[in-house]
Amino acid sequence: VPGNLAMIIGLPIFTAYLFFAVRFNDGQLLPQPDADWAGFFSALRPSVRASALYGLWLAMQALLQRYAPGREVLGSELPDGRRLPYRMNGLFSLMATFLLVAALQLSGLFSIASLYEEFGALLSVMTLFSFGFSLFLYIYGKRHGQARNLSGSVIHDFWMGTGHNPRVPPGPSGFDLKLFCEARPGLIFWVLLNTAFAYVQYERYGFVSTSMVLVWLFQMFYIVDYFWNEEAILTTMDIKHENFGYMLAFGDLVWVPMTYSLQAHYLIDRVHSLPWWAAVLIVATNMLGLYIFRAVNLQKHRFRRAPDEARIWGKPAEYLQTEQGGKLLLSGFWGWSRHFNYVGDILMALSWSL
Repeated sequence: VPGNLAMIIGLPIFTAYLFFAVRFNDGQLLPQPDADWAGFFSALRPSVRASALYGLWLAMQALLQRYAPGREVLGSELPDGRRLPYRMNGLFSLMATFLLVAALQLSGLFSIASLYEEFGALLSVMTLFSFGFSLFLYIYGKRHGQARNLSGSVIHDFWMGTGHNPRVPPGPSGFDLKLFCEARPGLIFWVLLNTAFAYVQYERYGFVSTSMVLVWLFQMFYIVDYFWNEEAILTTMDIKHENFGYMLAFGDLVWVPMTYSLQAHYLIDRVHSLPWWAAVLIVATNMLGLYIFRAVNLQKHRFRRAPDEARIWGKPAEYLQTEQGGKLLLSGFWGWSRHFNYVGDILMALSWSL
């Protein structure tokens, strides 16, 4: 419980500190003598504009999740034998979002630079929303028969969640809150923030640096790949096993967009020239990482969907039957190490930071 409480309080503080470091502390990790603390605390003050922007953002993404065209698939089997339906329309939602934002930008009704200007206020609004939303999830899970794997500790259950697949209204046809938060507002907002940061750099310097272009392309390609293989999310730990509480809600809604965009944020005023050979090596590192990440996760996905029918590298998948009743994959990359997909994650993160 102390660890849960430390994470509940500490994660928002750390996320805000990264914002301080990159914009008010000259990109340095430790506070500098000339750090602009006053500017930082002023920027964090929630605003009506930021609240309206985020409210409209959530509403737009929820409407796209619910009504945008996409194929219907069934999720993994639940403990009671049911399989919930999901609509896979993330790629359409991503394209529709960027087309709408582009139209608003060109019309003069909205400037994407607003996301840069309101970043601190948005961070505070999003953090407050994640707390309120997590409280709703805690109560909703208990009231609608979702409660499972509870510890009896309010703090622990608030952190981990009380519901596994909360839908509003309850039932298979309801709006799935976990998939929505996992796949939509945070991930798409991440690459939209990158676009805003690139635009701000162009406004200030009259060009977009090679480093900024590479970060934008790498991370956009990662998101496009994610939505291209969107069905694979249904067999991940988050969707298949975890309850939906503050841990996932804050991670999906705040941590992902406001920290994963850190490289682009940092590069706005750092327009150094990147040698062509360095760019080539960084591109190669990123693409190798993306290949490993996707190939390893697809092996796991195919195995989890049909363990006894899956073939990996041309052979039937080998696995170990666990005492808990699950199957532990031993073929392919999963025979090399337990989580070889993290090698891909590390290579991609390295290339983004390089």
